[in-house]
Amino acid sequence: MARDEELKRRWDLLVEKLSSQFSDGDPLELDGIIYLIGVQELGQYHRTFKKDEKINLMHIAICRLLEPYGYYEFEYFDEEGWPHYKVKEALPPLKPGEQSVLMKEAIVTYFLEKDYMT
Repeated sequence: MARDEELKRRWDLLVEKLSSQFSDGDPLELDGIIYLIGVQELGQYHRTFKKDEKINLMHIAICRLLEPYGYYEFEYFDEEGWPHYKVKEALPPLKPGEQSVLMKEAIVTYFLEKDYMT
């Protein structure tokens, strides 16, 4: 099976599984999944987040997802338990479709590593 076809198959399975667990019927979109990863990485599950905190959660997720690609490196947890990353290498200019494929690939890899999916 071609790499793109395998990614699409895994992505569809992941969206279905996450949506059944965290959504009220509508399939989760990319941003929603990134947000869930941010909450997972922060580890503060049972609280409500303010708008700016939600943006920060998405930033945490993106840093964590792109860390294996060499773009970010974990630095430390602050006094409130929020992880901080530093930029190791600037992201190359990507077209929107390329960004989407990179993020989907990183997300699928993340959940495979967490044994959330097979």
